Amino acid sequence: MINKLEADSLKIGKETLKSRLFIGTGKFSNNKKMPEIIHAGNASVVTVALRRVDQKSTEENILDNIPKDVILMPNTSGARTAKEAIRIAHLAKAMGCGDWIKIEVISDNRYLLPDNQETLLATEALVKEGFTVLPYISPELMTAKRLEDAGAAAVMPFAAPIGSNRGLRTKELVQILIDEIDVPIIVDAGIGRPSEAAECMEMGAAAVLVNTAVATAGNPLKMAEAFSLAVAAGRTAFLAGTGRVLSAGASASSPLTGFLRKEEA
Repeated sequence: MINKLEADSLKIGKETLKSRLFIGTGKFSNNKKMPEIIHAGNASVVTVALRRVDQKSTEENILDNIPKDVILMPNTSGARTAKEAIRIAHLAKAMGCGDWIKIEVISDNRYLLPDNQETLLATEALVKEGFTVLPYISPELMTAKRLEDAGAAAVMPFAAPIGSNRGLRTKELVQILIDEIDVPIIVDAGIGRPSEAAECMEMGAAAVLVNTAVATAGNPLKMAEAFSLAVAAGRTAFLAGTGRVLSAGASASSPLTGFLRKEEA
């Protein structure tokens, strides 16, 4: 019999993914441990900043530490305009990194919030060129709708500022996107604990992307495993359908009256 969770795959672009956990590669203290950590998280997609890739360097190339059985998704970290993001996407493809690209356009140096308008412009251009585009945005419905119309393969709203580990601070806004947008919603940035990843999945998110929470954990290997389990649990709960929530009072799970009176009779 087919395991229902295994059969519950996620399709993005032309790819079908079994895992709903994406892992980023920044901030790891030892890149050589990344393959083991990525496999512990059972990740299907791994993202890497192209500016960290230097194929001409005689030193370690980060791509050497990305397992071959995952989808590589370069990101345009460092881009401040749509034009710069498009250029980075072209460089990534020319370097053999494939046609998946995560668009990050950030000109805000303090809070590192994405520029939704420039992100939309980059997405429109790259989709027309055949890229599988996953844009990272501030969670805002009309931007998400325009990205969907432009052909984005998924939309990636942040949960909290990048690298903050502050959790799902944008919950209500993310829920609106989940409810109103037909392409997958992948919660990205700010998730600090496995329980928060599970909460995203219980809401109906298609996947989550984590980096800092794993890379800065006391034991990144075990934390990656914990996130994998949390994502799977949250997805299973979503498919099962959570029970009703009472606005007040309580509801007994077993009868409170009846059998004692019968005994007395």
